[in-house]
Amino acid sequence: MLAADRMTESGRHLDACKLNNLARFPFPANPAQERAAHRCVAEFDQWRSSRGGIDRLELELSGHRVPVWATGLDPGVPRPLLLLIGGIVSVKEQWAPSLPAARRLGMAAVAAEMPGVGENPLPYGHDSWRMLSGMIDKITEIAPVREVYAVAMSFGGHLALRCAAHDPRLSGLVTVGPPVSAFFRDRIWWTGVPETTKRALAHLLRVPKGEVPERLGAFALRPDELTQVQVPVYSVVSLRDEIIPSADTRVLERHLAKFKAVRFDDVHGSPGHVLQTKLWIVHSLLRLRTAGYTATFLKGFNG
Repeated sequence: MLAADRMTESGRHLDACKLNNLARFPFPANPAQERAAHRCVAEFDQWRSSRGGIDRLELELSGHRVPVWATGLDPGVPRPLLLLIGGIVSVKEQWAPSLPAARRLGMAAVAAEMPGVGENPLPYGHDSWRMLSGMIDKITEIAPVREVYAVAMSFGGHLALRCAAHDPRLSGLVTVGPPVSAFFRDRIWWTGVPETTKRALAHLLRVPKGEVPERLGAFALRPDELTQVQVPVYSVVSLRDEIIPSADTRVLERHLAKFKAVRFDDVHGSPGHVLQTKLWIVHSLLRLRTAGYTATFLKGFNG
């Protein structure tokens, strides 16, 4: 954290944010990591305050105040809404620097965390997808929204898939390596899952690590849920994924009505293909937006 402090002293607040994010990874488990987590938020707050265009909001969800970073929520201008959410070890400050880019694409955008991650005080459970619906409810009270899209990473993608099965307001989803069903049910696969993932899930579920597998079954997405997802889903698949079994991709291919994937010879999250992943996400968002504009035009034309 000394390196992060030096970044702060030199006014490089976003770099300080990134270093503090590394120091608190995968979650705060001691006082030093707690400090790093706090400094991560504070340094991002300093960076965004100096630039403008990003606001801090606290959304009232299920009796808790959930902090998010937001841009483009103008009460007088209806815009498509983009929800950005990471996985079980990534905080909103990791994704929030992308908010200005979403604004340049003509979208309002909100960066949030999964329940139990970072500043999000909500408990994590199999019905945590309701958080996304609650966010849409609260955001539409602030500004008019045309369509809603999500870029959701890993376990955040799992939430978004279940949300899309139950909430028709979600118009499309871009995800990277989401667990679907086999991850949650395959006990043999679980034995080879990295310790960081096991520890993070135990932390979020608030149970000892040895009790995690028996809690996971309820999280598995059923085929009948997936067939309810009628919106486009774009996914990055890592062919050497050590966390998500390949069976989960096959389930999506079998049951989703509109599924497209790009595959990289890489491990979970495709860290060796960062640029390609970013380009795929932007390309997918543009395709979703084009489809949204077409649907809006046809609705108006036929109305």
